[in-house]
Amino acid sequence: MVGSRMALLESSGLLAPRNIALLILAAAVAAIGGAYAYESLGYLPCELCYKERVPYYAAFALAPLAAFAAQTGRGGMARAAFLLMALLFVGNFILSIYHSGVEWKIFAGPSDCSGPLSTAPSVADFMKQLQSVKVVRCDEPNLWIFGLTLANWNVAISAVLASMALVGARRIRS
Repeated sequence: MVGSRMALLESSGLLAPRNIALLILAAAVAAIGGAYAYESLGYLPCELCYKERVPYYAAFALAPLAAFAAQTGRGGMARAAFLLMALLFVGNFILSIYHSGVEWKIFAGPSDCSGPLSTAPSVADFMKQLQSVKVVRCDEPNLWIFGLTLANWNVAISAVLASMALVGARRIRS
């Protein structure tokens, strides 16, 4: 059964390196678009969330480069772009596991967005801080989708995109 599905994907051309790169690009656009939609609804991302976006932004440049290079016979360039995307998404997978652990209180989070809040010396100082500082905590997720936080979802998405990039790199004809 699996073999026949793979044969169908092969014959359709969906697993061609160019198409894999375009699928990665589409996923990156969807992820960043979703992040901006999330923000437009008033949900502000924490510092770790911003860091988890970096591989998606990098894919905006690397995926079209991989697609173009694969299409025009520049196998080394295509393979390098795919491998760099795979490396970035593996790193994002690890960062997302860490972020999920911070949310579940398994790991200590960065001091600038989790842990105990520092106290102000006076009420006046505290009121001044409230007017000027808006800290979004990394250890308190504010949105759950189907029982998972966005960091949890990013673990799975990053793993899939890293795998796709590795498949793309392997499918480049030398």
